[in-house]
Amino acid sequence: MRKFSGDRLLVATHNAGKLEEIKRLLEPFGVSVVGAAEMNLPEPEETETTFVGNARIKAHAASKATGLPALSDDSGIEVDALDGAPGVYTADWAETGNGRDFVMAMTRTHTELEAINAPFPRTARFCSTLVLAWPDGHDEVFPGKIEGQVVWPMRGPEGHGYDPVFQPNGYNITFGEMEFKEKNRISHRADAFRKLVDGCFG
Repeated sequence: MRKFSGDRLLVATHNAGKLEEIKRLLEPFGVSVVGAAEMNLPEPEETETTFVGNARIKAHAASKATGLPALSDDSGIEVDALDGAPGVYTADWAETGNGRDFVMAMTRTHTELEAINAPFPRTARFCSTLVLAWPDGHDEVFPGKIEGQVVWPMRGPEGHGYDPVFQPNGYNITFGEMEFKEKNRISHRADAFRKLVDGCFG
């Protein structure tokens, strides 16, 4: 497995919440983090049907455009009663044509669960795949997940995306109600990140 040896890393995301989360996770390693928006990079079209496929598209496009190693994350929520939807299309469910509205996406999820009278608990998981790509085309892949359930109504002002409706196993609060440090300790992205650190920063 290739080790990361630089001091500057491009995070291939335009999502401010995700960038902040990754920035905090990387702080202990003295790595300077820059986001794709700061570099004026366009968002590549995500044409794959898997988290790893879309993460690879984003990481390689950013690395090739800048000459920097690039870390990308493709993540989403899989709801079992909806046959794993929205899954890789999590962000698409929030797309309005004028930005993303996750309240709309969470409401759609709840509406679809109600329409099929899905039993409780409405099990789900957050999935994250991190891909670290280098300008020479090499990459390393790190998947992570956390199991839980979808709850309603939305609870909590913290986090981003689907956090207010996801209650992780072993907790009676949602990610939206959870302190940032605690979420970062147990999240799907933290799971993938631990593997990244062991493989490329350890």
